[in-house]
This record gives sequence, structure tokens and C-alpha cells, in this order.
Amino acid sequence: MTPKRYSAPSVRQLSAVVDGMAGTVSEGRMRQLRMVVDMFGRAVGRDEMPARASRTAAQLFTWASLRPFWSMAVAGELRHWEKDVGKPLPVWSQRVVRSCLEVLAARVLPAGKRVRLPELEVPELKATVPGRELDALYRGMVDLAARGPLVRDGTALSPEDRARLLAMVAVLLDAGPRSGEMAAQSLADLAPSEAAVGVRRRSQRRDEYRAGEVAALTGLHPRTVASVLSRLGHGVSEATEARVMEAFAALGPAPEVEWFELRPGSRVAVRRWLEVRERLVEEDVALTGQRTALWVSIAPSKAGPIGIPLRPQGLRQAYARGITALNWVMAGSYGWQPLPTTMEQIRRSVDVVPLLEPPQGEGSRT
Repeated sequence: MTPKRYSAPSVRQLSAVVDGMAGTVSEGRMRQLRMVVDMFGRAVGRDEMPARASRTAAQLFTWASLRPFWSMAVAGELRHWEKDVGKPLPVWSQRVVRSCLEVLAARVLPAGKRVRLPELEVPELKATVPGRELDALYRGMVDLAARGPLVRDGTALSPEDRARLLAMVAVLLDAGPRSGEMAAQSLADLAPSEAAVGVRRRSQRRDEYRAGEVAALTGLHPRTVASVLSRLGHGVSEATEARVMEAFAALGPAPEVEWFELRPGSRVAVRRWLEVRERLVEEDVALTGQRTALWVSIAPSKAGPIGIPLRPQGLRQAYARGITALNWVMAGSYGWQPLPTTMEQIRRSVDVVPLLEPPQGEGSRT
């Protein structure tokens, strides 16, 4: 790939730093880092940016540069496609940009140098589902797993769609994974007899969970703990830093995989999906992850044929489509309450606790 040329020396230096990270970070992260370099390339030289921002990469990480850069980025003024310029960045994109800024600052600035990063606005979260309704959902899910195809007023939920949806809801209720974590699940993440399911936490998520544990141990605010652990804390005393690091060291490394017990009804739902999945996955289609991905497509699409692994976006769409149909089909049934069509609302509604020890024979399924 031909390297891009930037007019500002500072952006050229930053681009070289990112090129030097090849092989040390994932391809996805490399794309994100290069995206942020491109954003700096479009920002430097504008009236909002200080003149010295064009001199060295370190100048890009002064607050005088980061403040206008962040304002323009959030407002969508630094987007790649001209047709999208002016469309505000969604919160998840803002998180990606801020995370990349943190990574780049650590590479560009001298060791121990603190940098002030922009604060993310906390979006208003949608309401969670009360525990009583979650219990009703679980009981209804178990009942639905044993019933035939659901049809009402011409709206149908096919046996394949229903089997996958109920298994997804079961895993959501018992393990609370995010969509990206669920999309990454494979058959190896099911314990024998479907007694438990494993959730592979991404490194960023493992850090977040560990920060919460440290906060509980020290009595400090999770944000204070996170800033200390990221080495980007501002206004934190040396005593507080020492307290956080001592508690962090005492916890030991976070597990890569957390295992959660599946309730009997959840095991039934997952087994039924596995039976359907086995018919969908074709042995003669050589696609990466095809034969091991837990969640696969049930119909051909732009992404590929039947049986290919679902990506996070596809998984969220499949869940929303299935829940929308299920709510319509089940409307009026005794005890049924319409379910949220976003996985996040269900995930935040459950309070799950991982098993203290991995289940016997973990990862033996292929």
C-alpha cells in the first residue's frame, strides 16, 4: 500500500509512528489509528488549530491542539467522505477516536509525560428491563423452545430464526456478553453438555472490568482508577496512585475467558440451535471460522451464503429483527411483555457472576 503524504511535518511524523506499530497491534486497530492520522491531516492548517501543531507530532497532543481537534472530530468536520462532512460522530466512534489518541500519545510523548484527553459525554441510557420481566422472559423462552413455528396475521418466525433467537436470548440472560463478544464465540466456548458458556473479553474490556474491581477494593471512583491505570491521570496524588497500583497488583491478571453457568432451559435453547446450526454449516465451504463459529447466518445475504459467521452488526440486526417478529407474534399472550429490540438493554438488565473455576473439560467441543 502506497503511504499517504501529508503536508504538515507533525502529521508525517505521526504517520511514521503508526507505520512502526505494524505487527504489534491488530489490523483493526491499525485501520483505526490510520483513520485518526488522516483526521489530523485534515485538521492541521485550519484556523481552529494552533500554528505550532504543524511542527512536531508532540505538538498534536497539547491541549491547545487536542481541544479544537476533538471539537471538529465530534462535529463530523474531519470525516473522510465529503458527503458525510458535518454529520456528528456517534458515541461509539468518539470512543474509538479517543482510544486511538491515548495509544498514540503514549508512543509520541516521553515516558511519564501526562496528556489531557477529551472527556466523553455520557449518553442517556435506555431503560433496563425489571428483574420480574426478565424472569417472565426466561420462562417464556423455555416454553417457546418446545413449541412449533410461530405465525400470527401473516407474520412468521421460522424454526431456524426462532431457534437462533432463543439461544441468543438465553446466552444474553445468563452471561451478559456484548455483541462483539458474542459474535466472537465459537463452539469451543460451550462446556460439555452446554452446562456453561465462555465469554472472551477483549483486552480493553478486561481493563474496564479490572478497574471496577480495583475501585471496589479501594473505595475510589472507577474513573479515577481508570485514569491511573492508563497512566494518564491528572490531579491524582502519588498516594492515590500507589493505592491503586497496589490493589491492581494484588488482583493478578484478569482471565481471558470468563465462564457462566447456563440454566437448564438455556441449555435446551442452545442445544436446539446447535442442531439447526449443524444443518446450516456446509462442510465444503472453506471460510475462516465457518465450522467453529457459534452464531451463523440462516439466510444468504450480501455478506455471503447461509452458514457464515455473524459479525457484531449482523448479530445485532438478527436479534432486533427476531425480537420485532416475536413481539408481534406473542402480543396478547398471557404474561408476555414486549422485549427491547436492542441487545444492550437486555445485557445491562442482567447481573451475572462468572464461575470461580472453568468448567470440567472446557473447550473440548469442536
